[in-house]
Amino acid sequence: MSGVSLSRSAVVDAAAYFESWVTYRQRFDRVPGVQVAILHEDTVVMSSAHGHADVERNVALTTSHLFRIASHSKTFTATAIMQLVELELLRLDDPAGFWLPFLDSSPLADITIRELLAHGGGVIRDGHDGDFWQLFRSFPDRTELARICLDDALVLGRNERFKYSNIGYSLLGQIIEAATGSTYNEHVREHVVDRLGLTNTGPELDPARLADYATGYSSLAYADHRLPIEHIDTGAMASATGFFSTASDVVQYLAAHFHGDGRLLSDDSKRLMQRTEWKVEGGETEYGLGFAIQKIGDRRLLGHGGGYPGHITRSVFDPVDRLAVSALTNAIDGPAQMYATAAVHLIDLAASGTGAAPSDGIDLGTFIGRFAEVWGVYDIALLGGRLYQLDPNAPDPAVEPTGLDVVDANTLRYSKAPGYASPGELIHFQREHDGSIRSVRASSGGSAHPIGRIADAVASRERITLGDPLRPLT
Repeated sequence: MSGVSLSRSAVVDAAAYFESWVTYRQRFDRVPGVQVAILHEDTVVMSSAHGHADVERNVALTTSHLFRIASHSKTFTATAIMQLVELELLRLDDPAGFWLPFLDSSPLADITIRELLAHGGGVIRDGHDGDFWQLFRSFPDRTELARICLDDALVLGRNERFKYSNIGYSLLGQIIEAATGSTYNEHVREHVVDRLGLTNTGPELDPARLADYATGYSSLAYADHRLPIEHIDTGAMASATGFFSTASDVVQYLAAHFHGDGRLLSDDSKRLMQRTEWKVEGGETEYGLGFAIQKIGDRRLLGHGGGYPGHITRSVFDPVDRLAVSALTNAIDGPAQMYATAAVHLIDLAASGTGAAPSDGIDLGTFIGRFAEVWGVYDIALLGGRLYQLDPNAPDPAVEPTGLDVVDANTLRYSKAPGYASPGELIHFQREHDGSIRSVRASSGGSAHPIGRIADAVASRERITLGDPLRPLT
């Protein structure tokens, strides 16, 4: 898909349905809150928030609540390093020990900046005791980080394989300090964050804005309810995992990595960061210099995920088609990757033009909606000027879309459909006097109603019986 001009109308259509889908999925997935944003070219096409920033206090999540975006920090760190390379203040092939004398007695001294950026140095991930990630204690300070680095921290040979390391990126933060004479936090704020005018982004927990952060929550994997998790500073590991932001700020930051955008880096440096350094074992992903690389459909995307106690986040961008997506969740098991992937697939579906051609004179918008019956829920969506029936319960509603042809103002026909669907059959719409949809008779000839009316019907009864089916009250 990359390299083909991506129309704004396709992105807008996909974003409209994606927002509706995330609204549904936030409740379905039992995630406290989800914040999402989509950017195309230089415009934030969609930015929305769903659920709660604080469940216990019944605080609704907004688009301005702050999330700990954790390992997104590595992209900011890599950007700052490449800026210093452009200024000839350091070189990618400089050994870490050249800048950090405390490493002189360690095998880590010979690892180059390039190897640290690409996770190719063989450095231990978080030390031999990483329970600071569970709030057993504070994150390491500079003294503790030095101790970790001198304690058998080289666990694989250099350039043996991809070996993800938060400790390695923590060293990069100290190299930035050594090369600039500024603290890491001051330097990246001035040269990356402030340069882009990102008012809701920063390199570390900001105590003055503590009320602005979305509360993070524990997992449902080991209990039937979630516990709130305290926000804490990440100490000397800020360059690996300290950043906070919003979904809207993240996509605007990623836009600075589009080709032709010179606000942070030259295109030469961006191409260097975005090329593959390593294939990641155990999956289809790759890694560059600070950016994870993945294929979604035919689209090569860069970006990063983030995992902080209570927050799981994922953001991706296409530097060629100038598209960026960010999904932030405030649960330690939040499905941010699923949300980001679904957004990209929906955009590509809207851009594909494979659905049914619209009929002249009929407003396709009068067919769209979310409909429910006893078996579940389905959506009729308008993407790229085509109508589709989609399953909002699916982790990715665009994987097996059912194309719909228009027969008349109250009738659709299944066209492009999976094998067990109902190709060739009709969908009949019954409408109220104002033209809104009262009911739909679709696949298998079953009747469905707008989801809100079915939800009200469920709330009003205790059982479904023969002759008294689940249907709206008249």
